[in-house]
Order: sequence, then structure tokens, then C-alpha cells
Amino acid sequence: MKILVLGAGRMGLGAVFDLAHNSPLVDSITVADADFAKAQQVADLVNSSKISAIQLDVSDYEKTISAMRGHDSAISCVNYWHNFELSRAAIEAQINFCDLGGNNYVAREQLALDKEAKNAGINIIPDCGLAPGMVSILAMHGAKRFDEIEEIHIRVGGLPQNPQPPLNYQLIFSVEGLINEYVEAARIIRGGEIKEIEPMTELETLAFDGFPALEAFQTSGGTSTLPETFLGKLRELDYKTIRYAGHCDKFKTMIDLGLCSSEEITADYVKVKPRKVLGELLQRNLPADEPDYVLIRLEFVGKKTGETKRLRYDIVDKFDAETGLSAMMRTTAFPASIIAQITAQGDVKMRGATPQEKAIDAEKFVAELARRNIKIQEFWQ
Repeated sequence: MKILVLGAGRMGLGAVFDLAHNSPLVDSITVADADFAKAQQVADLVNSSKISAIQLDVSDYEKTISAMRGHDSAISCVNYWHNFELSRAAIEAQINFCDLGGNNYVAREQLALDKEAKNAGINIIPDCGLAPGMVSILAMHGAKRFDEIEEIHIRVGGLPQNPQPPLNYQLIFSVEGLINEYVEAARIIRGGEIKEIEPMTELETLAFDGFPALEAFQTSGGTSTLPETFLGKLRELDYKTIRYAGHCDKFKTMIDLGLCSSEEITADYVKVKPRKVLGELLQRNLPADEPDYVLIRLEFVGKKTGETKRLRYDIVDKFDAETGLSAMMRTTAFPASIIAQITAQGDVKMRGATPQEKAIDAEKFVAELARRNIKIQEFWQ
């Protein structure tokens, strides 16, 4: 099969690596970026004869359609605001498309293309990274272990192995995506109804063996399409981001001061958007690309053989020194690569613009994760 990877950043590198070295059915990979040197650098780093690099600015609609043709699937590893137009281009080129997502509003626009995608005989699957992404399929996987599911609670975080003040955090994906998660409303199910919750709220503590004190708090995007999928089927569904203790209060202070606002202000006769300034400062002052962990926890409550049972899934992934891939690259880019391959093979439950938890077989997906040494520890109570 032939796969196109759009974007040659951290996640693009992770996707290309997985396609080249973990995916025997893939025989051709094209990595595209507006900066050809970056695309070529990814090809050189991954070092496989399967890979070719091209220059492509995804904002050029016609050139993007042309680049897509001849491939079986495309993976978007560019910023989320491109994903609707890229979905339209994929329909026109008649190839399957998935992306790393991260914005509820864009994902809804993509899912509205269901009829067009069905007519083209393809899959459009948004939000296929980590969270949103992998955890949606894990949620469906765990829910099916019960006769009747009542609650699903999802906790996910990317953490530096050597946290540094002031935020004890490092940049492991787009700074725009990070800010977006922290300022947009979180969508959950509470009391059987879909509700929106303010981000950076409902702080809680949690523990993983071998880790210092951790916290989790409401953020946007992590539930993706799960509220609609599970509406009427359970009482409680939520998602919180995991950080080292103290992070939430510090970042929320910056939000409260207006530093994440997109409204222009004038300073020294110059118009600026505080969010852009903060993003630039975060990129300049926070560490990046140092060894990391990804922590994932899903907790399920439901009925099984007439009794109330609790099930917990834990995943702890870490920087892979052998490949040079961060835990965030492995747990974000690898799931998108797996989904791109599943759709390219046509091994899906339905065609169209569809949430991944409905289109992708959860057992097969979990088996593919395990083959990449991303394994679930499960605990029944």
C-alpha cells in the first residue's frame, strides 16, 4: 500500500518511522512538507528505500489533490485548522484520510462530509492521535468488556522525564494545540447528558507507581466524538490531562491574565495577539525533545454478570533510546499510522466520515499497539 504523510515535524517523523519499520504491508511512503529540506531530513533520518520526500504547501488545494492521487491513505500531521480542507481534498482524490485532530469544531465539520466520503468509497477519520485518538478506541475496547457500561474516565498526559521549573513541562507537540486544549471548553457526559465544562478546572490528584505527585484537570478535545457515541449508553464520561503537581495553577494564572487571548491589543504602538506572544515565549523558554513519558489511564464502571465491576487500563510509555522516538511520537503518530493502514486495506466496519471508535475494530487496533510494544496493563476490581 502507498501512504502519504503530510507534515515533517515530530509527529510526521513518528508516522513515517512506523510506516517504514513496523508495517510490512506498506511498500511506498511519501513525506510532504512546505519546507522540502524538512521532508528530506525525515526521509534521511528514517532511512528506508520506501520513502520519498516532496515539497507541498497543504494550503494549495489543487496541488494537494494532485499529491494525494496514487496513494491509498493520507495522514495529516499538520496543524488542525487545515484538516477540513484536507478532508475535502481527500474526497476529491478518492483516498482515505486521517489526522491528529485536536479541535472539536474542525472535527464536526469533517464528520459532516459523511455523505461525500461514502460516495467516494473512502474513510475520513478525524482525531487519530493520542487524545483525541487512541483513547477513543481504548474506551470502546474497555466498554465491550461489560454487559452494561455506566462510567468511563480517561486520564492522559505527556511528561518530561526530568521536569524543569517553572511549569515542569516540555513542548512535545504544537504549542497552538497545547494552548487550544487549555482554553476551549471540555465536552463530557454528566448525569447522562452532554455538557461543556470550563478547562483547567476540577483538579484532582492521582498516582502512578514510580512517579512523583501528579494532578489531572479538565481540558478540551480529549473526548472527541465519544460524547455522541456513548450518549444514552452511560451516565458519566470525562477526560482530564495529567501533569506534575502544580502545573495547572501556574498555567491558569497566565490564562486569567489574558495571555492566551486571541484579541489584538496595542503595546508600544504595535498590535499584537497575546496568544501569539505567549506561544513564542513558550517555544523559546520551555525545553523540547528531551526524554519523556506518556501516561494513560482509563477507568470503567459497569455491570458484568449482574454485579458492579471496575476495570482500569494503564499504559506507561517512555522515550525509546534505540529509535530516538519520544513516547509522545510513539503514542500519537503510531495510532494514526495504524488507522491509515487499516483504512487503506478496507478493513473497516463502515465507510464515510466516521468516528474511529465506530469504524475501527478495537481488538485489532489493540493488537497492533501491542506489536509496537504499547501494551495495556489491566486491573479488575
